[in-house]
Amino acid sequence: HDNLLAIIGPSRSGTTMAIIPIVQEARIPHNSSAAAEVIVKPVKKWVFKTPQTDLLAVCKIYKDIQDRKITKVGIITGETGFGQAGRDHLIKTADTYNVRIVADETYPPAVLDMKSQLVRIRNQGAEAVINWSIVPAQFLVANNMQELGIDIPLYQSHGFGNIKYMKLINPGAADKIRFPCGRLLCVDSLPDEHPQKKVLQKYWAEYEQTYAEPVTTFGGYAHDALMLVFEALEHCGPDKNRIRDYLENRKGFVGTTGIFNFSPLDHNGLDLSSFPLLGVRDNQFVLIED
Repeated sequence: HDNLLAIIGPSRSGTTMAIIPIVQEARIPHNSSAAAEVIVKPVKKWVFKTPQTDLLAVCKIYKDIQDRKITKVGIITGETGFGQAGRDHLIKTADTYNVRIVADETYPPAVLDMKSQLVRIRNQGAEAVINWSIVPAQFLVANNMQELGIDIPLYQSHGFGNIKYMKLINPGAADKIRFPCGRLLCVDSLPDEHPQKKVLQKYWAEYEQTYAEPVTTFGGYAHDALMLVFEALEHCGPDKNRIRDYLENRKGFVGTTGIFNFSPLDHNGLDLSSFPLLGVRDNQFVLIED
């Protein structure tokens, strides 16, 4: 690893956590594309990440739930590193927003039906459902809720930011979905003067021209991580210590995920301003609240 200047990724929280001890020992700048807050909290000298943290997403969801006078929720979370971390934050943060978790369900990544979990959530009087997952099976929550006639809001994590998942949802079943996500999926809704709009439009056009498929927020996370490292290389040259220091002190970096302001105490550099609420209308993601 003597000639290795930086590592980008992985894109999943569990695999990111697995390599952190290695990059810390090897003293290699590491910019992850995974969401779990534990990646950067507590701060680890050589580790950074570009997705908004799962805790930020939880706070955004709970704030909206609180604003809508909802007090009882059922949570259903995937049995992955991302799902477990999200579940932990949902449980620990609920009291802060006067939210009571009346049902706590989980599901394996390859699940084919979630009706039993959703029936238990309904029977406990939940006024909203929060699903936390990155696996494609998350579309089943919306479909199964529709099939069971559970007509309450469905909040998804920012792991829902993939149009492929949304297109697997039955007609009408996505109407009550709300989720926090970066502005990449709703760039057309942004005013022209928004500081991210040009970056988002450029990435969107180049990605779809190159890969002939819709953009996702996940690719945007990797783009931001890579561009930050490229910029550090341009300013610092091939010096691992200087690259690390540059990343740690970069302010005002406009990415697809948000406007990053890193510091020695914050190796993610994002706050709630990077997280508008999105919904689904006419089979497309739309901006609900910025």
